Amino acid sequence: MVNYFNYFTEIEERFMQRRGALLLLSTLDWALIETWREAGIPLDAVLRGMDAAFDKYESRQKRGHMRRINGLAWCAQAVMDAAEELKEAATGSHTANTEAADSGFEHERVAAHLEAAATALDAATVATEACVATANRLRELAAEVRNTVGDNKATADLESLERSLTVLEEKLFAALTAAAPEELLVGLKEHAARELAPYRSRMGVVQLRQVEHQFAQKQLLVHYNLPRLSLFYMSQQ
Repeated sequence: MVNYFNYFTEIEERFMQRRGALLLLSTLDWALIETWREAGIPLDAVLRGMDAAFDKYESRQKRGHMRRINGLAWCAQAVMDAAEELKEAATGSHTANTEAADSGFEHERVAAHLEAAATALDAATVATEACVATANRLRELAAEVRNTVGDNKATADLESLERSLTVLEEKLFAALTAAAPEELLVGLKEHAARELAPYRSRMGVVQLRQVEHQFAQKQLLVHYNLPRLSLFYMSQQ
């Protein structure tokens, strides 16, 4: 899959490039990117949609409208439009790229990421049974990754690993949600609603719910100082 492991990074870089000033993506922005990724929206469609939204903004700016784009949600509808256009244009011309050389996800770095997440989960003070079980599974996966060094199907292995990590994260979120006090969960949902309020007219109902869900999950992990498991959050160092 082209740019599979660069999805987040390339979107962040394009956003900062087009905005013309340093503005790091917010938790809401990252949640929105995750909904695009999980919906299977190609990276090319996201970048095209972002460019279209910024082009439209810049043309309005020239006519005196000076409102700034301060978040990816401004581009949400343009991204969905670009995805539809790309889907129609690509009918019958789908190609695949399974080269691992450009992914940057060397086996040792992946294993280190999994072990670091396991160590962080060992220190959890909430939903400890689920956290310990997840940590143990991460260490097993890290060992499996190291044993596949030299495998000529590295990309396929990593994509399979990412699916396993998605399942582990969902199970962990479920355990954390069950253990968290009601007032914390309500507060996270209210926070998500406030953050999304300026962009409701730019998203469909389903997309709004998905982003709200992703946002609340992220904030729950932040609250308990727990790591993201996905390879998209692996350190680039």
